Amino acid sequence: MPTYDLIVIGSGPGGYVCAIRAAQLGMKVAVVEKEKTFGGTCLNIGCIPSKAMLHASERFDEAGHAFGKMGIGIGAPALDLGAMLKFKDEAVDGNVKGVAFLFRKNKIETHTGVGRIVAPGKVEVTATNGAGGAGTKTTIEAKAIVIATGSDVARLNGVAIDGKRIVSSTGALSLKTVPKRLLVVGAGVIGLELGSVWRRLGSEVVVVEFLDRILPGVDNEVARQTQRLLERQGIAFRLASKVAALDSSGPALKAKIEPPAASAGAGTAGAANSIEADIALVAIGRVPYTEGLGLETVGVKLDNRGRVPVDPHFATSASGIYAIGDVIAGPMLAHKAEEEGVAVAEILAGKAGHVNYDVIPNVIYTSPEVASVGKSEEELKAAGIVFNVGKFPFTANPRARANQQTDGFVKILADAKTDRVLGVHIIGSDAGNMIAEAAIAMEFGAAAEDIARTCHAHPTLPEAVKEAALAVDKRAINM
Repeated sequence: MPTYDLIVIGSGPGGYVCAIRAAQLGMKVAVVEKEKTFGGTCLNIGCIPSKAMLHASERFDEAGHAFGKMGIGIGAPALDLGAMLKFKDEAVDGNVKGVAFLFRKNKIETHTGVGRIVAPGKVEVTATNGAGGAGTKTTIEAKAIVIATGSDVARLNGVAIDGKRIVSSTGALSLKTVPKRLLVVGAGVIGLELGSVWRRLGSEVVVVEFLDRILPGVDNEVARQTQRLLERQGIAFRLASKVAALDSSGPALKAKIEPPAASAGAGTAGAANSIEADIALVAIGRVPYTEGLGLETVGVKLDNRGRVPVDPHFATSASGIYAIGDVIAGPMLAHKAEEEGVAVAEILAGKAGHVNYDVIPNVIYTSPEVASVGKSEEELKAAGIVFNVGKFPFTANPRARANQQTDGFVKILADAKTDRVLGVHIIGSDAGNMIAEAAIAMEFGAAAEDIARTCHAHPTLPEAVKEAALAVDKRAINM
């Protein structure tokens, strides 16, 4: 029976990073992965392919609507969707092969198959392919096991995802034709990103959201501005609404839309109506994936949301079994899982692994991008914390004006007494890269004054971060 110091179940961002860090620390490591390629949802059917499609569709839109203003005459761009999908697949292929290389480089052994914990320290792997053939069972053992199996698509009650006309994010990344009408169920990150892709490529997009706002959890002011900008791009929103039924029997999908109160017996805020669509994308969130792991056999408990509870050292209720990433509490973000992977590997090696959950950036890759780190205004008010706000629009940023990328703003929230930065929110071009500066500042406990007195290169978009920090003290220069 092969024996290791650590077995990691799952090779997504949390799992593969955990395995590599453990190997760096001298452990003998095995990774169990049920799919034929490494990288999990993120690299194969999530983060990476969606960013490739976002990038490509933005360039297509730019060629059609912005090049002329810059004196570049190319005529109307022609869409070759097959080539665009190949571009996306090449991005995926390069990344998953990169993980395989890193496993070889760090002498990490891999087992392709479905992992099931059959006893403390023992994992049974049922092969999905390989020399032994599908279905072959092998048992491996280790001193510690890390569950890093990620998450799965949340299902909408009464609506079956067929992968053809009713799709999840996976299917929405591989549509063979541009749908004339796209219905997006859910105004969260995934729905807005993928809705944006297909809108730029020519679809009529309607987003239906149960709540009375988009992007739950995002600072309210930022969410409102994002909605206005997406509406300007042609995306329609039906808020405070739910898809009560989705009829796929005819040539067009027919979605029955109701106000949320209709199913609760509390009366309705308005009459039900219907929306027709060619494709429906169900994007109402994700749920922890623990199916088939055998957790009940070894005493690993789940909470009422299907997550694995862990202590501050990522230990589960069963000795020797740990969990990280989307299967535990916290935001379902690849980089959060990566940090937990490093932390648990270092803890198992006797070091002081730690994750600062107050400084986990969040990015929404719409156009313009939305990025945040730390607390929102609503969270600070709810906690009774007095704070100052510094805000600076990109309309007053020279580089943004030169690039004609003036949508959005930077907002910094700082403690009213200490000036310590408590939250930073950006909506604008390249916000996902700019938020890193804010995260580093907050990790070091910086005050807004520290950012304000740090020299920023001119002309750059990050100068707006400096100006927002100056605005905390009401002394922005360029506004």
